[in-house]
Amino acid sequence: MVKIYMHWDMEGVSGIFTREHVWYWEEGTREHIAKEGQQLLIDDVNSAVKSALEAGADEVVVCDTHHGGGNIELDKMFSDSRVIYHVTSRDANGRWMPGLDNTVDGLMLMGHHAKAGTKEEFLPHTWTLEWADFRINGQSVGEIGIEACYASYWNIPTIMVHGTELACKEAEELIPGVVTAGVKHAESHDLCSGLDVDSAYRLIAQKISEAITKTRNGQVSPYKPTLPMTVTIQMKTKESAENASKKPHVRRIDEYTVECKVDRHCDVVKWIVGTGLPD
Repeated sequence: MVKIYMHWDMEGVSGIFTREHVWYWEEGTREHIAKEGQQLLIDDVNSAVKSALEAGADEVVVCDTHHGGGNIELDKMFSDSRVIYHVTSRDANGRWMPGLDNTVDGLMLMGHHAKAGTKEEFLPHTWTLEWADFRINGQSVGEIGIEACYASYWNIPTIMVHGTELACKEAEELIPGVVTAGVKHAESHDLCSGLDVDSAYRLIAQKISEAITKTRNGQVSPYKPTLPMTVTIQMKTKESAENASKKPHVRRIDEYTVECKVDRHCDVVKWIVGTGLPD
């Protein structure tokens, strides 16, 4: 039996090519453009879920995480008894990635972007626009690394990343054996271009099948940094560093940088934003 967990962001979704599609909370965003972006996400999720089932997945869990979730509409989602949808990034108890546990065989990070500071990338950032760099044991990572680290608490390998070409490159450099599907590349910070959605869906289906085969064969290992982990964040402002330094067990390294030692992979960001497993 193979159980897949799909963790969806939005910047890397197939067919999304403008900032207005994805950062819809910004002032001046046109409602019809925001709705178009939402529909592109829904269509991408549905196509990927069907592809996973066709490739032999016995169960698929989908988590809508972009901007806290709330982007997918259940009445528009592909319905199957083997598919579970979580429409927010946290459950009622505050648990991040609801449904992620030791019954999951592989994590797929879908619709992803590259980390903060990545040059020539579409909307690069790591978690928040306040963070300039995020490091685990000295290694700079983005949301891909954070999420892969979190999943490794349950020894879950990150088997696939889909999104921008630079997000895929970032994943390949971090996780040996990970399967990637790059469907777009940046034209500027706010615009990108890439495959039409039908071509993207075909590529993603092929890569999902490859990733599930690798999972069955045990060919991808979890991204599991050595414990205890030293997690370091360089902030963009002194004020952000000052605020972070007031949290328990956080040490300020310099005017812009704070760090914390954590004993569990699931606490990779809990010390700074409270997101992880409930106490």
